[in-house]
Amino acid sequence: MRTTWAVAIKELRQIARDRRTLGILIFLPTFFLFLYGYALNFDIRHIAIAVEDRDQTVESRQLIADFVRSTYFDVVASTYSDDEADALIDRGQARAVIVIPGDFSQRLRSGEASPVQVIIDGDNANTATTVMGYVTAVLRMASLRLGGRAQAMLVTVEPRIWYNPELRSTVFLVPGLIAFISMITAVVSTALSIVREKERGTMEQVRMAPISTLSFVVGKTLPYLVLSQIGAMGIVLAAMYFFRLPMHGSWIDLFLVITVFLVGALGTGLVVSTIADTQQVAFQAAALIAMLPTLILSGFIFPIASMPKALQVISSVVPARYFLIALRGIVLKGLDLGALWSPILALVAYAAVMLGISALRLARR
Repeated sequence: MRTTWAVAIKELRQIARDRRTLGILIFLPTFFLFLYGYALNFDIRHIAIAVEDRDQTVESRQLIADFVRSTYFDVVASTYSDDEADALIDRGQARAVIVIPGDFSQRLRSGEASPVQVIIDGDNANTATTVMGYVTAVLRMASLRLGGRAQAMLVTVEPRIWYNPELRSTVFLVPGLIAFISMITAVVSTALSIVREKERGTMEQVRMAPISTLSFVVGKTLPYLVLSQIGAMGIVLAAMYFFRLPMHGSWIDLFLVITVFLVGALGTGLVVSTIADTQQVAFQAAALIAMLPTLILSGFIFPIASMPKALQVISSVVPARYFLIALRGIVLKGLDLGALWSPILALVAYAAVMLGISALRLARR
């Protein structure tokens, strides 16, 4: 017991000197509790929908008001053609489109069932299923309000699921896994590269060599970019072969988007490597930075719209969030780069900031 107590005292003193370990042991569990507690929410609120009201009557406007009063839906646009509805869903401005037929009120007044078409973006199977359930519930309540019965609904729904009509979970999970795996491998690989130079003592030789900081950063990044690109494209091909992931867009556009995303991930790893002094610390920090935001705050599994505003703001700096939008847009929807300029611009800005920070830190040293 005496030796055990002595070892325990020594370990406590060592932990007290190591502020990083002390912070991880004390504050990280509480941080995870708040993060998971607020982010893990399968309820979806404020679903953006567009309405194509072909009836333009009191009954049709009351039906639209039923969707708004449910607090689940926000009407963001009114469409007057199928092309407008297509554009809204393709750009991600609307998650669903409610199409009210021209004879809606006439059928209701004659006591007939009036179908309402609902077009849902199915790139995220979980969200699409939830939206379909909310729509069905709203239409059921509207039918009861209009005098219908549970056995004979006056308002019925005709769902149309776009881009994933079978609602296969793999269609939306596999792109998330591509982002998750690519982010972790890219960040960890570059995070260990410079730290390895420090541990072996070769960093001093690099500092004495006539090499600019920018050349050093680019030279360190390029080999890992090529390897990460090969790995990412291999994941995409494997997903298409084993999980039947569709490919409706351009392979060149997909390659360019993956390249921009990987540059930002590699830059993140370089920033970690300028902070850590050992490969063990670099690996832990890189895995933590790459894994948790990509898994929780990117919209990979949990919808961002259901998170508190503070977490939504934090998620705006997570590159995987924009990569998933671009990846699903190219693979599932067949969009070109012009339709995806916003997420691509965010990825470019993130990559530039990460490479700039790493270059400044290395130059300062």
